[in-house]
Amino acid sequence: MLNSEKLAIAAHLHVLLRRKSGRVTDTEWLASNAEYATEIVRFARAKATEDGHADLAEWASKLESAMAETHPMRAGLTQRSGPVAEPLTAPRASTPSPDLSPDEASPHRYIRGIR
Repeated sequence: MLNSEKLAIAAHLHVLLRRKSGRVTDTEWLASNAEYATEIVRFARAKATEDGHADLAEWASKLESAMAETHPMRAGLTQRSGPVAEPLTAPRASTPSPDLSPDEASPHRYIRGIR
């Protein structure tokens, strides 16, 4: 399934959840992260059962099947997907470019500053 199709399903589910439960989701993250999608599907199904919203359960199932195509889900838990973020480190001191004036090379100013 194309990413745009998963995003469309996630957006539709986002609108339904917002209208029917007040829950706000991140549609891009919902379409790309299997763990987050699994939790939102669980929440949507619980809300659909609790309040009797059949359309909410239907769109939760659509999202689950869309995510299953690209991220095989385990029962209750999913595998972590996506790259692992690198730890933040202090920026390296850079040497000024020889063609910059002393003011432009100052570490406290933007290079070729914003006007």
